[in-house]
Amino acid sequence: MNFVINTYITISGIKKVVEISKNKYHQKLIYQDNKPAYFVDFYDLQKESNAMMNILVLCTGDSIDKVLNNINKRYNINLSIPIISRIGIQKKIKSEIINLDLKPIPLKWLGYSL
Repeated sequence: MNFVINTYITISGIKKVVEISKNKYHQKLIYQDNKPAYFVDFYDLQKESNAMMNILVLCTGDSIDKVLNNINKRYNINLSIPIISRIGIQKKIKSEIINLDLKPIPLKWLGYSL
C-alpha cells in the first residue's frame, strides 16, 4: 500500500511522519516504538483484526487512543498514532511516496476486552 513520508517544520524541530496517502477517517496508521507498524481500516471487516478494532472503537464509543492505551498497558508495548505538533503549528516542507506492507494489529492484543 502507498503511504507518504511528510517532513514538517514544527516548534520542536523537523519531524518526518509516515501518513496514509489518501487520508480517510476510517483508516489509521498505527506506530509501534515511533515507527509505522500496523494499518487499520474500520470498514474492511474481512480481516478479523479490523472487525475487532471496529467493535472496540466504533461500537463501544471508546477513542482509538484509549484502545491503544489499554493494549499498551496490558502487553507492555508502545502503540500510538503519530502527532505532528501538539500545539498545531507546523509547515510541510517535503513529501515522498513510499510503499509499505503493513499488517493488521495482532488478534491476541485485541482480545483484552473479551
